[in-house]
Amino acid sequence: MNEHSELLAKERIGKLLFKLSAPAMVGMLVQAMYNIVDTIFVGRAVGFMGIAGLTIVFPIQILVMAFAQTIGIGGASIISRSLGSGDMERAHKTFGNIISLVILISAAVMLIGGLYLEPVLRIFGATESILPYAAEYLSIILFGTFFFVLAVACNNVARAEGNAKVAMNTMLISAGLNLVLDPIFIFGLNMGIRGAALATVLAQASMSLYLIYYFLSGRSTLILKMENLKIIPNIFRETMAIGASSFTRQASASIMVVIINNSLAFYGGDLTIAVFGVINRLLMFAFMPMFGIVQGLQPIIGFNFGAGNPDRVRKAIQMSILVTTGMSVVAFLSFMFFPEAFIRLFSSEQELIQLGTEAIRIITLALPLVGFQLIGGSIYQALGKPLPALILAMSRQVLFFIPAVLLLPLYFNLQGVWMAFPAADILAFIVTYFLVRGEMRLLKEEMVINSQ
Repeated sequence: MNEHSELLAKERIGKLLFKLSAPAMVGMLVQAMYNIVDTIFVGRAVGFMGIAGLTIVFPIQILVMAFAQTIGIGGASIISRSLGSGDMERAHKTFGNIISLVILISAAVMLIGGLYLEPVLRIFGATESILPYAAEYLSIILFGTFFFVLAVACNNVARAEGNAKVAMNTMLISAGLNLVLDPIFIFGLNMGIRGAALATVLAQASMSLYLIYYFLSGRSTLILKMENLKIIPNIFRETMAIGASSFTRQASASIMVVIINNSLAFYGGDLTIAVFGVINRLLMFAFMPMFGIVQGLQPIIGFNFGAGNPDRVRKAIQMSILVTTGMSVVAFLSFMFFPEAFIRLFSSEQELIQLGTEAIRIITLALPLVGFQLIGGSIYQALGKPLPALILAMSRQVLFFIPAVLLLPLYFNLQGVWMAFPAADILAFIVTYFLVRGEMRLLKEEMVINSQ
């Protein structure tokens, strides 16, 4: 058993969760910060129309991430359980298959995006006035697709073998580079929104180069061999089945944003799309520490479930729920008491500040429930149980949010769009609670059986 596997098997749960989550939290917070800084720079240099352009492109980026997360989380679950059970050959083959899928998906996204740029942007909610800004940004972002997909997928692989620091380092490197390049390209070279896109692509390339170095340097438990690049049907099916819940969650989030953008264009206009773009960035920043806990939790569950240790699985889940709930409560209180201060970071336009202050208070009403939802959705992925993971992934965005955002504005106009967020969160929390309670009972029963 190597050093990382020893850590996953024997380290005290609280300490282990901190060790695996802290790097992920730091890295993801920095990533979220550079998305926020991107938006601040664009808002100051171009105005709220630039922010609206970024908001239109954002669901396309989420969709690309959905494919990357499908490969990365699905494959990482197989790798974690294979390492836990000592099946190194299956772990190596899964890693090779992940790389092949990254190449295929990246090529498909770049081809489709390049050929149908304007029609895609119109579908995603671009109005005539926003379209030029969105097209300028996306046309450059597409060039970084391979780097982005590779980085997201391989970060999950590094965490699967217990090496969360590598995932953190990739995000720190890319975020640092992006923060340096943004003002140079946007202001120094007067490139505006194109400068923000170019800085992002170069930052993503730096992530990929670091990960390539890590996996080829011998520091990883996994070995990439040419023969393992051949896609193996049973590994492919399991990867996609487990990753399907992540894809559903991310893709439905993308569809959700498309519907929001179109609803906002109808009920409020270009300014409200910019307001949503600002709030969405702030929510991303609030969620990132919770996603860090999720990413630290998954290898612990996967490894110990594969090793037949349900007690450690149960303890890790309980601790994660407690921590993420605390985080979501802190975020909720911050947005309730200081909303105007957060909105002012992005713009000095008074109308945007006033509308954003009102909207963020409504949108975050059920935020304290979100931490539990995130943990609930990740448990089944790590356990290799795709059906309940898929149900939880679909519950908030597909089953609850989309109907809410279509129906509530009919009665409450623009306010109805904002009200759809807490309504979906409350209903999704109820579904998650009953499923997770059942899974915890099963783990407890398995602990009793093992002790006899």
